[in-house]
Amino acid sequence: MNISASPASAAAAPAAAAELALAVQNIEVIYNDVVLVLQGVSLAVPRGQIVALLGGNGAGKSTTLKAISGLLATEDGKVTRGQIRLGGERIDGLAPDAIVRRGVFQVMEGRRIIEDMTVRENLRMGGYSRVREPGADEYDRVFEYFPRLKERTGLAGYLSGGEQQMLAIGRALMARPQLILLDEPSMGLSPLLVQEVFEIIARINREQGLAILLVEQNSRMALAVAHSGTILENGKIVLEGTAQELRDNEDVREFYLGQGGEERSFKNLKSYRRRKRWL
Repeated sequence: MNISASPASAAAAPAAAAELALAVQNIEVIYNDVVLVLQGVSLAVPRGQIVALLGGNGAGKSTTLKAISGLLATEDGKVTRGQIRLGGERIDGLAPDAIVRRGVFQVMEGRRIIEDMTVRENLRMGGYSRVREPGADEYDRVFEYFPRLKERTGLAGYLSGGEQQMLAIGRALMARPQLILLDEPSMGLSPLLVQEVFEIIARINREQGLAILLVEQNSRMALAVAHSGTILENGKIVLEGTAQELRDNEDVREFYLGQGGEERSFKNLKSYRRRKRWL
């Protein structure tokens, strides 16, 4: 099945030419008033587009999402410089619930569903920021994308890993956000389920026009659905471009897509060589 997010012409349009859903401008993030994690990170998510945020473990990807959604304080972190704007208005410094009400919903790594609540109750929690009791059409809208969830009437803790990921995304849709932050949606899923989940992500973006910032270790799949991508290394942006440009980039192919040429030796694939090359 084709999971392309949109025509190539849309992917090629530079972010500056489109109205931005999100603009992260030169932010720094510090934990415990000591550990500098993000250093001058800037990225943009145009309205209606998927942007993939790629990088190795510890690069700062999840920290970037938490900075946007206001969740840094739960881990004694804070944005010490720069700005984060949603639709042109600053949201850095707002409480997490206020950011959700502005239209940003983060689907956390590990899904974070409420296991001792039913599927429908979990979905209801997603819509709680807008209305106390979502209408039947709100649930039907989610079940259109995830028909399997409609069949699951028991506790969410009994769902499979793939179904829990679908529930987490469905819960985000219930909030009717402007921007969804997806953190590692493929984690712990079989290849078939990864394919299915990413097809649904591409469909949601295509049909709903939702802006999505996607953090994902499966770089090949992320770049298959994204319009553009940004690569983060050690808290700094080292490369960005359209999805096609990144797929064609020799370094990205070698370090993230596993397509290095035969003449390259694995003994040369060391992180310090990668950073030196891009920085």
